Amino acid sequence: MNVRLRDGLWAAGVFLLALVSVWAPLGRPAPWWVIVASAVWSAALVPLSARFPRWALLLTTPLHGINNLLAIAPTSLVVFRSARSIRSAGQLWGLIAATAVLQAVFGGLFAWRNGDSVVEFLGGIGFTVVFLLVFPALAGALVGRRKPLTQVLMERNDYLEHARLLTASTARSDTRAHIASEMHDMLSHRLRQLTAHAGALEEAAAEQAPELREQVELIRKTSAVAMDELREILGVLGTTTEAAEDAGTRADVERLVAASKDAGVSVYLNWSGDDLVNADSRLRRAVHRVVREALTNVHKHAPSAQTRVSVDVGERVRVEVVNGPSGEPRGGGTRRGLIGLEERVALIGGQFGAGRVAGGFRVAADLPSHPVVQEETGAAGAVTEAPPPVTAEVLTVPRVIGSGCLATLAVVPALGTALVLLLVAVFGNDEMTRQEFDTYRVSVTREAELTENHGFGLPADGPGCYRYHLRDEADHDVELCFTREGVLRTKRELAR
Repeated sequence: MNVRLRDGLWAAGVFLLALVSVWAPLGRPAPWWVIVASAVWSAALVPLSARFPRWALLLTTPLHGINNLLAIAPTSLVVFRSARSIRSAGQLWGLIAATAVLQAVFGGLFAWRNGDSVVEFLGGIGFTVVFLLVFPALAGALVGRRKPLTQVLMERNDYLEHARLLTASTARSDTRAHIASEMHDMLSHRLRQLTAHAGALEEAAAEQAPELREQVELIRKTSAVAMDELREILGVLGTTTEAAEDAGTRADVERLVAASKDAGVSVYLNWSGDDLVNADSRLRRAVHRVVREALTNVHKHAPSAQTRVSVDVGERVRVEVVNGPSGEPRGGGTRRGLIGLEERVALIGGQFGAGRVAGGFRVAADLPSHPVVQEETGAAGAVTEAPPPVTAEVLTVPRVIGSGCLATLAVVPALGTALVLLLVAVFGNDEMTRQEFDTYRVSVTREAELTENHGFGLPADGPGCYRYHLRDEADHDVELCFTREGVLRTKRELAR
């Protein structure tokens, strides 16, 4: 719920509760304008406690100088909210002590003006200080201390989540670097040796065994391709080993097509749109791999087929390699290369398809021009976004129990007091019989005797006066007024 709306509802409730004293006074009746003023005062303190808690706490004290207990009781909410916002414990309890003193001063003025005894004064002040000041202040202070601790917990949780992700990313990067280093040291050297020996063997075979020239050339080319694939794998593992910087560009695809032509495959390239020289490296590698894998399959399964390589560069990049029917028998493949292509294309948010078409085979990929997903290389320093930190709302049960206990400690005494006073005011005895009226004697009857038997009655015009209905006489009321010493000084009948 919006904070302002909640404060408005609380203020309205406090105002209406305080206004009950206009119709059902709790204590000696007071002028209606005094009761309305106290209702406005107590309601205004509710929103004030959030912005100016120190002043709101001190400004609850003037309400103890008037006869409106229903306006005094809700001030425990103001005390609770103020104490929650004051961070310094010494300052808070210093303000509580000052507020208690001011309450005693205003309460003493009220008791002196109305002739209350010392016992009545001390009892009333003791009750309001303990239940409407100290208890709410204690609960508010505990809640106020809990809030920064919860904030620290949330920040620490956020820090630990990021630290965990950074640690995991660093461990993955270190492992990949270690694997790449081992592969580079163990395989790269052997492949270079194999390529060099294959080149020398090709020259020797051209002179001494021409019939073996094609096989030896295939060995040399295969070792060269294996070296290129090793470099690419090392690039995927996040190392800085050499990699083809122009992979996936128009020149690179033209080289792949030319190499296939040199190997005897009838293939041509149809490139439309801009070159991919400045494109994302992930996109270029994907284009390179799709063309190379498709042409490799053509070499294996349909070397005599007519083949077309199409690259269309626009808002998206579409790559297609289609070969026609071939006279060679169909060979069974493992489809591992196609599965790898599908995974690579999916990693950058593209779509991949491969299947037979018109007696031949088609490989196609639809790739985004600007991949937005995490690069599959998992380079060092790339960290997945941390999940949101645990908030106080997640700790639902402990939060409800703890806050509920503190709120009960603060609010129940105040609301309980207000409820009891309201019941007394509403259901109290506000009438008497004529015989009872006649028994009360001027200068003899005590005020305590009257209020004990009939409550505080209806609102009267003067201080120290009480008004009651005459039972069974609908057109007459009676009024009894007492001195400051609590002795009956006048009594009279009033027409309604």
